[in-house]
Amino acid sequence: MATRTAARTSSRASGRPAYRCSECGWSTVKWVGRCGECQAWGTVVEAGAPTAAPRTAASSVSTPALPIAQVDAQSAQARTTGVEELDRVLGGGLVDGAVVLFAGEPGIGKSTLLLDVAARTARSGRRVLYVSAEESAAQVRLRAERIGALSDDLLLAAETDLGTVLGHVEAGAPDLLVVDSVQTVASAEIDGGAGNVTQVREVAGTLIRAAKARNMSTLLVGHVTKDGSIAGPRVLEHLVDVVVGFEGDRHSRLRLVRAIKNRYGPTDEIGCFDLTDTGISGLADPSVLFLSSRDSAVPGTAVTVTLEGRRPLVAEVQALVSPTGAPSPRRTTSGVDSARTAMLLAVLDRHARVPTRQADCYASTVGGVRLSEPAADLSVALAIAGSALDTALPLGTIAVGEVGLAGEIRPVTGLPRRLAEAERLGFRTAIVPASPERARSGARGPGRPGGLRVEAVGEGLRVVEVADIRAAVAHLSHRR
Repeated sequence: MATRTAARTSSRASGRPAYRCSECGWSTVKWVGRCGECQAWGTVVEAGAPTAAPRTAASSVSTPALPIAQVDAQSAQARTTGVEELDRVLGGGLVDGAVVLFAGEPGIGKSTLLLDVAARTARSGRRVLYVSAEESAAQVRLRAERIGALSDDLLLAAETDLGTVLGHVEAGAPDLLVVDSVQTVASAEIDGGAGNVTQVREVAGTLIRAAKARNMSTLLVGHVTKDGSIAGPRVLEHLVDVVVGFEGDRHSRLRLVRAIKNRYGPTDEIGCFDLTDTGISGLADPSVLFLSSRDSAVPGTAVTVTLEGRRPLVAEVQALVSPTGAPSPRRTTSGVDSARTAMLLAVLDRHARVPTRQADCYASTVGGVRLSEPAADLSVALAIAGSALDTALPLGTIAVGEVGLAGEIRPVTGLPRRLAEAERLGFRTAIVPASPERARSGARGPGRPGGLRVEAVGEGLRVVEVADIRAAVAHLSHRR
């Protein structure tokens, strides 16, 4: 330890160059390919010899501090974007001076949605500047014509130089600025091409300062890496006020917009959108996309109610179980977690005597929705059991619950909201976990097997409480 400390002191004294991570600020006396703090690759750059940090002296106060109750909150009031689903995510709309970062995969609909928001804002009497750094002005104009987003107060510029963008802001004095995208704009004062860490930090920082100084709402489009994280330095997400993520399958029309960070509202709300050839539109009731229309019960299907933030969504799970002689049966999933599906197959085989050990299993959701919460376990298990036993849940039945390794059905959060949504959509029966007291006592309803209890809720919904997976499988048609 003493030798290492002496070597470090000697390197400082000799004026050897230091290297610093552009992501987290970690420094070292020699270059390395990977940051020792944040583990990012290629972010360690030469920063010069380390010097003592300068001391900052106190300066005069231009605006005295006020009691918090006397601070004017009118400047933080949100203005509607004209898109109800986006307003839900943002917490009511756009705040003057706020900077919002929209991130998502290519082709998911970011530019289409923001162009629609820009046109609606322009029609409301506010000036909007749309800066396209990826497409020509003619290409953006064609998209605007296709989705009906033409307006005289919507200014369009195709620029990639940060100084020129600031010149357009000075000349147009917009109330709303849209930059598509922050990774393709570069500053001539900074070395390196557009998109590198230093350029992204400079571009974002400059635009944020301009937005705060002019009280101008700013929407930035951001790229994502192949692992789904936002490209560029992590500090970018800390600088902006709101981070909004786009989710969705490229082959599906459904798009989910979720607030990852929000200084002006909640982060547990989502917006649902339908992406078509004529643009992107909000879906106030998206459950219709997740359900297949049929008039009779079909083996291998089950419906659940999932909570996306505080919003209940009804989704359908389909499964196909086919016996096979292969030593390693196939397990293929789409829209559900593959690891949890493998666990459910083992639980069904061990605790419910469902023959899944020597069978191929395919599980999928309808409409491209992804079910990630454990509350969808019961519906996936019942869909698999129904296909394996060639029996079906009664029509108009939903199933909500988490399945444990011991076969127990565990309680889930937000059950009243889930049941209210199911009743609103016309479902007649809900299979749910038993209350903790009944599950511990093993209570059984009269004439019901395996801890199955029936109660009535509301006017049209019957609730069936089950304590374990065996009781849930027994609720399949003609098995009670």
